[in-house]
Amino acid sequence: MLGIFREKLVNAPKELNSPASLNSCTKPKLSNEILKDFMSCNSSNAFSMCFGNDALLAHSPSNNPSIHHRLFSGLDDIYCVFLGGLDNLSKVNKQYGLSKGTNEAMFITEAYRTLRDRGPYPADQVLVELEGSFGFVIYDNKHGTVFVASGSNGQIGLYWGVAADGSVVISDNVDLIKASCAKSFAPFPTGCMFHSEHGLMNFEHPRRKMKAMPRIDSEGVMCGANFNVDSQAKIQMMPRVGSEANWATWGI
Repeated sequence: MLGIFREKLVNAPKELNSPASLNSCTKPKLSNEILKDFMSCNSSNAFSMCFGNDALLAHSPSNNPSIHHRLFSGLDDIYCVFLGGLDNLSKVNKQYGLSKGTNEAMFITEAYRTLRDRGPYPADQVLVELEGSFGFVIYDNKHGTVFVASGSNGQIGLYWGVAADGSVVISDNVDLIKASCAKSFAPFPTGCMFHSEHGLMNFEHPRRKMKAMPRIDSEGVMCGANFNVDSQAKIQMMPRVGSEANWATWGI
């Protein structure tokens, strides 16, 4: 899986961009180079979708679906790449009035659309109720927003970094991220969600702030940053009212 989003769409944490990338023997790559690398190292059924010059999604279905699902869904100009599997998929499909044949990517897309347009249910509560292993990236082309989440059990590893043109790169392939972003990359934090307009939040502890921790690689060089829950700092929460409490516009 690969997602690349221009800087004007995604305001990533500044700590993700390491100044050591400028002096690294491996230089950050441009978006078209990263896509070329992804397509060349994946199976012949890999595909990509470009949304003008602002966003790009690429997907390669799994050759061994018994390990983890690798799914893609597109609905109403909302596109989702999903990795993993939900143990309570039947339950949440029923909760949202979806058919038994709805897979995880379709469910996430439908849930996102429902909460964006109509539901007052907060995004963190939706995610904390999902059982199983998951990581996903949503691109909402209609609103120009990006939504990313990673399950708390850490079985699905996502990584994010900064490309040569400042774009944010997200993938489950750590080697691709390293080769694309030089020193400006890090694991995407587990149990967390990221919204392109509202930043990073831990969905298990939504009232706690996230804190960037220095990340040192095997060469002793500062490399991106890890993000952990700050147990000492709380977010001042405003009551969620009506449609303002959804995935597309979650606020403070």
